[in-house]
Amino acid sequence: MRHRLTVRVQPKASIEGLDGWAADEAGRPFLKLRVRALPAEGAANAAVEALVAKALGLPKSAVKVVTGGKNRLKGLDIEGPEALAARISELAGGSDGSSKD
Repeated sequence: MRHRLTVRVQPKASIEGLDGWAADEAGRPFLKLRVRALPAEGAANAAVEALVAKALGLPKSAVKVVTGGKNRLKGLDIEGPEALAARISELAGGSDGSSKD
């Protein structure tokens, strides 16, 4: 099953990690996260995929950036069982920013 997660990325951070949930001006939830990688040549996107995969206990290949490749706000597709939706909503605590396709 494919799950969708929206994240807002801070590249070039001193510490990598998940910073909790927030919402944009329209009220759409996203997960804030930080990566050390520079936003060049896909390095930050690869770091985002690895960070989210590790947080969910999945292989890196299960997480792909599918929208916002050159923006801070990105859409991720995550392959996993239906029960993964609950784990996604628990990332960094807080409300659910995921959806199922």
